[in-house]
Amino acid sequence: MNGKKGKRKIRKIGKTLVFLVLFFFSCPGLSLGDIYMYVDERGIVRFSNTPTSSSYKLFMKEKEEKNILHLGPLSSYDDTIRIAANYHGMDPLLIKAVIRAESSFNPKALSPKGAKGLMQLMPETIKDLGVKDPFHPRENIMAGTRYLRMMLDAFDGEIHLALAAYNAGPSTVRRYGGVPPFPETQSYIQRVMDFWEKYKM
Repeated sequence: MNGKKGKRKIRKIGKTLVFLVLFFFSCPGLSLGDIYMYVDERGIVRFSNTPTSSSYKLFMKEKEEKNILHLGPLSSYDDTIRIAANYHGMDPLLIKAVIRAESSFNPKALSPKGAKGLMQLMPETIKDLGVKDPFHPRENIMAGTRYLRMMLDAFDGEIHLALAAYNAGPSTVRRYGGVPPFPETQSYIQRVMDFWEKYKM
């Protein structure tokens, strides 16, 4: 009889622990400090973030607060933007600013020059990066972010030059030794920078 009661208590404790683990990890905004657990002589599980005796043992460390990056006005692509930016070590707000300047968040955007999708990938870029469907939002954002990262690396992290290269091509930027004197490119850079600043606010 005692053996059965013991097993029931163990099962009950196990279910309680599973529930609490799922509860705490499913509440991203919850911050209660370290959680301690104590099972008393009657088998009752007690939890506390302020243990009152040495009988309590550490159950779960406090989750570290992560900087939740707000991406300005919500779009359907914020999660993908965060993933792409994190993967390529970039500011997601910059990626979002580029998308807004390029396509105004229209995944089916097509320019007269053949640029496609959210980040307006040119045909040669689509081919070079192995993009299968430039109109697929996730694939387009991942490829566009990768290409912008390549431009930043090519021009030593100079944002204006990288944006100019993204818009007019890296060879054009090198030929002019800086931002080319094209009204379209200069206006594009200014739009991206303006959107970027607004998203930072």
